[in-house]
Amino acid sequence: MDVALLLAVGLLAQSLGLSLGVPRQRRPSTLYPWRRAPALGRVRRAWVIPPISVSENHKRLPYPLVQIKSDKQPLGSVIYSIQGPGVDEEPQGVFSIDKFTGKVFLNAMLDREKTDRFRLRAFALDRGGATLEEPTDLEIVVVDQNDNRPVFRQEAFMARVLEGAVPGTYVTRAEATDADDPETDNAALRYSILEQGGAQVFSIDEYTGDIRTVQVGLDREVVAVYNLTLQVADMSGDGLTATASAIITLEDINDNAPGFTEDEFFMEVTEAVSGVDVGRLEVEDRDLPGSPNWAARFTILEGDPSGHFTVRTDPKTNEGVLSVVKPLDFERRDQYDLTVAVQNEAPLQAAAPRAQRGRARIHVQVRDVNEAPVFQENPLRTSLPEGALPGTPVATFSAQDPDTQQLQRLSYSKDYDPEDWLEVDGATGWVQTQRVLSPASPFLKDGWYRAIILARDDASPPCTATGTLSIEILEVNDHAPELSPPSGSVCSKPEQGSGLLLGATDEDLPPHGAPFHFQLSPRVPELTRNWSLIQVNVSHARLRLRHQVPEGLHRLSLLLRDSGQPPQQREQPLNVTVCRCAQDGVCLPGAAARHAGGAGVSLGALVIMLASIVLLLLLALPVALVTRSRRPSADKGFLHGLQDDLRDNILNYDEQGGGEEDQDAYDINQLRHPAELAALRDPLGRPPLRRDAPLSRVRPQPPRLLPTSPADIADFINDGLEAADSDPSVPPYDTALIYDYEGDGSMAGTLSSILSSLGDEDQDYSYLWAWGPRFARLADLYGPP
Repeated sequence: MDVALLLAVGLLAQSLGLSLGVPRQRRPSTLYPWRRAPALGRVRRAWVIPPISVSENHKRLPYPLVQIKSDKQPLGSVIYSIQGPGVDEEPQGVFSIDKFTGKVFLNAMLDREKTDRFRLRAFALDRGGATLEEPTDLEIVVVDQNDNRPVFRQEAFMARVLEGAVPGTYVTRAEATDADDPETDNAALRYSILEQGGAQVFSIDEYTGDIRTVQVGLDREVVAVYNLTLQVADMSGDGLTATASAIITLEDINDNAPGFTEDEFFMEVTEAVSGVDVGRLEVEDRDLPGSPNWAARFTILEGDPSGHFTVRTDPKTNEGVLSVVKPLDFERRDQYDLTVAVQNEAPLQAAAPRAQRGRARIHVQVRDVNEAPVFQENPLRTSLPEGALPGTPVATFSAQDPDTQQLQRLSYSKDYDPEDWLEVDGATGWVQTQRVLSPASPFLKDGWYRAIILARDDASPPCTATGTLSIEILEVNDHAPELSPPSGSVCSKPEQGSGLLLGATDEDLPPHGAPFHFQLSPRVPELTRNWSLIQVNVSHARLRLRHQVPEGLHRLSLLLRDSGQPPQQREQPLNVTVCRCAQDGVCLPGAAARHAGGAGVSLGALVIMLASIVLLLLLALPVALVTRSRRPSADKGFLHGLQDDLRDNILNYDEQGGGEEDQDAYDINQLRHPAELAALRDPLGRPPLRRDAPLSRVRPQPPRLLPTSPADIADFINDGLEAADSDPSVPPYDTALIYDYEGDGSMAGTLSSILSSLGDEDQDYSYLWAWGPRFARLADLYGPP
């Protein structure tokens, strides 16, 4: 296929300014210029269109760009078309073609920054729609124009640099961009500084935009912030321009030493106080407030060898605050001359000048005031033995008045003495006891008693000192050890069982207690033939048999001694029951009766005893009812009139336990008349033992004093009741009732009317005559007249 490119000729081609990429040809004289004479030969060329350049923003529209022709058909027989971006693709309508002439037109302004070139496809068809030529590319290049200003990346560039920086120190970089073609001068940028507010201390690289220092002497205290106006221009500095700012802050360095505003300061402070501020020391520093280069630190160089003063920094004002940390004494020193130095927390730069007033003199005058007395030893500790008698000296708890230049008197008094145990001399502070302190006092803490003494001067206003007196109550060995338990059992054969473990207790505190010493009574030397006593530890010993002894109760006597100084000892009885034991050393059944002090009771005897109790209870019940239903005559008393004391045979069987021993459940002697009771007492004055209590539990009771008059009988009865109630050795018998004498002048009153209100008049007691002579008196009292 032969293809020829027909170009617009003459002035049309020159006015478009197109570059077609082919040499200019002469206008042929024939109708078909692409045909050549045979003599010259024929040249076949491809249908190739070189790139077409057109400037952006061209305003004369429509604008002819190029004309294409095909040599396959005569003129007017070829249909031309183009396709691609700008024609039938976005942006549509930018380009068009005359389908009969093949002329291509520009219909809209171009923007290189949006699209820098277009690639179209050109087609040549005959009128029937058949392809005459192969499609070819038509490339249109948009030529750039300087239609965009350069733009800084930031409106303001923030930067920091140390004051005193050397010339050439890098600060920051100002960057700008240009949307024009970077391959042309339209985007060739140049930077400059239009304004920097004074001396030329900064420079900018015109190609890169780097900002650097150019002079020495950057001083934050003179100028803290520099505001630069920057400019950028395209066309290598001759085109369009844009501006921005650069804010450069100088960072502080410690190039200014702090100094006092005065050479001397005068202050005044009161003696005997601490933790108070005396005055303020004003300083000045040109460095950045709040920074370590500005913060002051104070040091006392001279005048305070004892450390009475200190200087701290007020973080808000940077002033030095002089304060007292140890109380001052006017009597010792009334004036202080201090030398104080000041410096920064951060080290001073080597080249920075020293402050002229880096030191100052502070004159402090001490004012005299009335001071409280002072106890020389506080708290004062001393000791007393327990049970110290009234008037026992304790200590002299005196104070001194520090106001030696003032004539003052001191007086003493108690502020805290919870037991009111002590007495204080108001003039001397001499302390002594005024009564005996109870060892059970709740105010004794771990053996110490605490009191508070006051010392007061007579100044105006007066001052008071408080002193603590701590008294240790020394333990005295005034109690002998006590055996625990006072009874026990051992096996009758020495090889069986482990013996009887005995312990001891002592009311005294260490060291007057353990170790305890156990010993068989030396007064009974025969005990050592049958018994041995071996010390186990400081508080226990073990009693063992040396050889077999008879079973039953054995009464031993032991001597116990403590370790106090001097030691206390006590001889105590020990009831030991020797019993038959099993192989494991445990008493066999039946041995418990021996442990109680009596023989064992067989099962048959127990059944007979219970049957007797039931029978006697049935017989005694009517008698009890008759006794409650009648009040005895005033002129007839049981104690004097009865020859047979009926009460000796009245038994109380409403209690469970006791067995045969309950025949003496109540001490009948308590029911007798006091005069009769005296006659029955032991010739030696000892009260009779109660047979109902175990021997190991019996404690001797002191003899009761007999009433001397009828008015004392009520107290006598109450004392007897209290004795029965407080007897811990016989728990089953705590409910014993005492029906004492109801004769003439008795204070006890009658006991016969408990149930008499239920209808005594309806009862017939005539059957009492049939009961025998013992109930004849009841028949006389309650029977029909």
